[in-house]
Amino acid sequence: MADEAPVKLIQIGPKGGEKKDGFNLVTERVVAINPEAKQLEVELLAYDGKTVVLEVAEEALEDLKKLKVGDGATIRVVEEGGKRVAKSFRIRSKDPNAAKADAMLLDLKDPHWLNRKYAAEVLGELKDSRAVTPLVEALVDEVGDVRQRAYDSLIKLGGISVSSLVPLLVSEEDEIRQSATEIIRKIGKPAVEPLATALTDADDRLKTRIMKVLDRMGYKPKVKQETGAELPRLT
Repeated sequence: MADEAPVKLIQIGPKGGEKKDGFNLVTERVVAINPEAKQLEVELLAYDGKTVVLEVAEEALEDLKKLKVGDGATIRVVEEGGKRVAKSFRIRSKDPNAAKADAMLLDLKDPHWLNRKYAAEVLGELKDSRAVTPLVEALVDEVGDVRQRAYDSLIKLGGISVSSLVPLLVSEEDEIRQSATEIIRKIGKPAVEPLATALTDADDRLKTRIMKVLDRMGYKPKVKQETGAELPRLT
């Protein structure tokens, strides 16, 4: 590839014109990699298998070296000086569920609320741990249906959601605080251990809230003076 002139890049930007802060380019296959020339060639099956050559930014060269020919990848692309420049790479898993989760994680940030709503729902079914933080953030979405789907999905994700929900127990917003409390309570027993872990570093205010949640769930922490709090146990 280094000896050939780069092919003319096709327009892949979003409808409505160039997006100044860039866009995510999802490739079907990496065709060639040339770290020395700081270039990457990828195939886009959505464009009848056409290949495009991208310049690679200096800060993305280490990530470029992790790619292999044949990989699928999601590439963060920006417009610079009339060229499309790859700023970062994420290798797409060949696991179909992981690939679907990748797409849903992107859609959870989509401007259209219906896409966000669908993404929030599907992420709960897929049970991908990467969805926890985005779903917690979606609890403050401007659209109620999106918030509800995020709420339901965090319950489905179970214990892995709890550590990210704990800080919301002392939120100044009543609705957020109540949502976090209800989600943790509905997760039930799998929430106990992460709640106990959170007690270790919690300040007095947060510790009080955690203890109240545990109490309402029917758990009482048993304390040893020598070692501090044990895992809460059902009384």
